Amino acid sequence: MDKKWLPLTVTLGVAGVAVVVASVWPDTVEQPPLPQSLCHGALSRETAELIDDGQGGEVSAGAWESKDRTHEHAVLTACHVLRAGQDGAERRGVFKLVVEDTRSAPGAEKGSAPLGAGFTGWALPDRAEVTLPTGCAARMGSTAPHIRASLEVPSQDEERLYRRGEKPPVDPDTATRNNATVMREVATRLAERYGCAD
Repeated sequence: MDKKWLPLTVTLGVAGVAVVVASVWPDTVEQPPLPQSLCHGALSRETAELIDDGQGGEVSAGAWESKDRTHEHAVLTACHVLRAGQDGAERRGVFKLVVEDTRSAPGAEKGSAPLGAGFTGWALPDRAEVTLPTGCAARMGSTAPHIRASLEVPSQDEERLYRRGEKPPVDPDTATRNNATVMREVATRLAERYGCAD
């Protein structure tokens, strides 16, 4: 190469590196929008927001999925739905959703409300349960006959509230209806995801 072109080549090379670096690490990084679905797609953000502990805050989720080491469960997914604190920094757990395979036939809790036509399950103010349609277990990789989703809402736990002398943050009838709505959506979305709707 002719020596007179060497400075220009070096300058262009450095400029090229600067452009690459700028495109990889831009000065202003936009935060991605919050995901519209939570808990591995089992729940929409809008429906998740129905369950509240009376303190408000933005909804998010922390989820994990694992194979049980004892091989008791082929499907075991837990999802903790959280809400941001008033300052937006501290998050607190609002409810937990667990999806697992089971050999137990579906039942109902005393005093619970049914989920409605087309759903096998029940709801109370502090917890709820739904069994996915027949065929979902095999589609989800389980040899168990059933897949069950269960919901726990600690802020509505009557015994805990009684011990503390507190009132529930949400009227029990409203909480029960909200829990039923959540479980119907979980069953519907998971059945659609795995192609096992009745």
